[in-house]
Amino acid sequence: MAPARVTSGSDVRKGCPRQSHGPGGVGRAAGGNAVTVETVVYEESRVVSLTAPYVSGFLAFREVPFLLELVQQLREKEPGLMPQVLLVDGNGVLHHRGFGVACHLGVLTDLPCIGVAKKLLQVDGLENNALHKEKIRLLQTRGDSFPLLGDSGTVLGMALRSHDRSTRPLYVSVGHKMSLEAAVRLTCCCCRFRIPEPVRQADICSREHIRKSLGLPGPPTPRSPKAQRPVACHRGDSGESSGEGQPPQDHSPGPRTAPRPGSQEQAGKDWQ
Repeated sequence: MAPARVTSGSDVRKGCPRQSHGPGGVGRAAGGNAVTVETVVYEESRVVSLTAPYVSGFLAFREVPFLLELVQQLREKEPGLMPQVLLVDGNGVLHHRGFGVACHLGVLTDLPCIGVAKKLLQVDGLENNALHKEKIRLLQTRGDSFPLLGDSGTVLGMALRSHDRSTRPLYVSVGHKMSLEAAVRLTCCCCRFRIPEPVRQADICSREHIRKSLGLPGPPTPRSPKAQRPVACHRGDSGESSGEGQPPQDHSPGPRTAPRPGSQEQAGKDWQ
């Protein structure tokens, strides 16, 4: 099984002016999709109207349609850059109903998908209590992890220390066509800072799109923390599944291609 080299991160960033119309309201947001090999080779953002209300546990119905459009657009315009794996800022089976945003997007795109959350979703008896915090404290180095075992006896995901200089773990869960072990290994391989690079770049992409849409001045460039070089995934450990897309030979850019050597707008937050 060949190692996955082409990964994509997806993110929906709220930040445009918001109008309230009934429960949950209607908002504006920018959806971002970034495809990376070792750098960004394709990115696309658009401002969308969030017409579905926010309901806890049903985030996929609010955000996935826009992410799906971005993936389908990439498939049509740059099929050679289709990712082998999708990383989503959200949860997979670590969810109230065992089917979070990463599961939805994976099934609809038929691509291997990983849920990467920054906070613990407290379901099936999982709690961010003293015992959980003690387990986090025992994560000493990058790559250390522990299983998230629910009261049902099911392992719903893993808490992963993704960076030596960050004590806050990521919560990795299976989305689609991916084992949990492979999801953890691949997530760790993609981290230069705390957040996996595909998701981090999609977040930067959507933030910048919102900034330009609102005509706001650019933020000052912060001092960047030391990045950790992503560790190459060993053959057989990357978790590449039967999803489409092979490592591209021609890295011709897609629309609004923006290689980002040294772009660190969010680095100060991401690695902590």
